[in-house]
Amino acid sequence: MSEWLYSNMVKDHFMNPRNALMEDEASFPADGRGMTGNIKCGDQMLILLRIADDRIVDLRWKTYGCASAIASTSMLSEVVKGMSLEEAYRIKPEDIAKKLGGLPDNKVHCSVLGDKALRAAIDDYLQKTGREGLFKEESVVICQCLGITDKDIETAVKSGSRTWEDLQNATKIGTVCGGCKDKASELLHGFVHIYGE
Repeated sequence: MSEWLYSNMVKDHFMNPRNALMEDEASFPADGRGMTGNIKCGDQMLILLRIADDRIVDLRWKTYGCASAIASTSMLSEVVKGMSLEEAYRIKPEDIAKKLGGLPDNKVHCSVLGDKALRAAIDDYLQKTGREGLFKEESVVICQCLGITDKDIETAVKSGSRTWEDLQNATKIGTVCGGCKDKASELLHGFVHIYGE
């Protein structure tokens, strides 16, 4: 059962989360607000940013989620303080998991809530300042045969795909050589966890 063990860093960030939104901070003056997840699945994330000169000067977050989601967002909140908006926008879940000393394989999908909420908060700020779409999320090709990306899989899940068959019907992924099925299934599971019902 060692795959369920958490690192000391994960335990510390779970037990002593940094920059969490406290009840008495309900009026935290946020320049950007991002929310992602689905409370029906048990995971939802809110990130509030204070920004000056296109740098994150402070942030608060609140989540309904597991130990991995809490620890990941706590670490994320420390890492991005002082970063430029573009640097913060490019942070990936694997970067945060590495700083935490790793996460159990079956909990890595929980770490994506924080970076998605962070990008949503940055996008919110950019929209408010008339610079909507300034940073484009890079996509990764998952199915080489048909050129299907991780963003295509995310879009399919947002549109209702929940099973491998649903995803194939929506995108035709895995219908040529099938070599992408493992990675695509992992992404499907993660996105269903975030957007599912």
